[in-house]
Amino acid sequence: MALFKTLTVNKTTKVLIWKIEESISELKKGISLSENSSTRLQSMKSELHQKGFLSIRHLLKEIGYTDFDIIYDAFGKPHLKDGKFISITHSFTFTGIILSDNLPVGIDIEKQREKILKIAHKFTSLEEYKTIANAAALIRKLTIVWGAKESLYKIYGKKKLLFLHHIHIEDFKFENKKTTGEIRFDGTTKTYQIEFLEFEDFTCVFAY
Repeated sequence: MALFKTLTVNKTTKVLIWKIEESISELKKGISLSENSSTRLQSMKSELHQKGFLSIRHLLKEIGYTDFDIIYDAFGKPHLKDGKFISITHSFTFTGIILSDNLPVGIDIEKQREKILKIAHKFTSLEEYKTIANAAALIRKLTIVWGAKESLYKIYGKKKLLFLHHIHIEDFKFENKKTTGEIRFDGTTKTYQIEFLEFEDFTCVFAY
């Protein structure tokens, strides 16, 4: 089985990333699914989504949980029955989770693709990045910003938030591998720490 990376963010928070290299039959071994999860799995038409769903259950197992310990609210946000905080992500051949004893958390993994240049105006002001002449660097930067906003959106956990207007990411340098972000909504502002890492043309961003 392919546990790709484990990161200790702080004493109460950790990130686990899985690289999907197994068949569906291999991923079904060693885990149990609730009736609801079995139904969800069977309804997935994409083999990649099925593998992502199953590999998440292996990540849960790595931190001492099972599929039966996780519930989803009306907005689709996952919660652990013991009250700890969790967030989940899946992109192509990678899945990830972030778990915290005491902090709201969000995580996102994205494949670095040119496609992001076409949709960038929907989630950020491109004026901020006019100084980046290199297309590859711009794709990397925008992917991190998107992942950061997605992570904060997952922390908020409800609809109505607009990436462009309600979620703001402080500019950053690649080498720092961290920044801060704010959710500005409904008359309040909340600030979060954001960290990121890149591997095999993928970007993982997490917020807490």
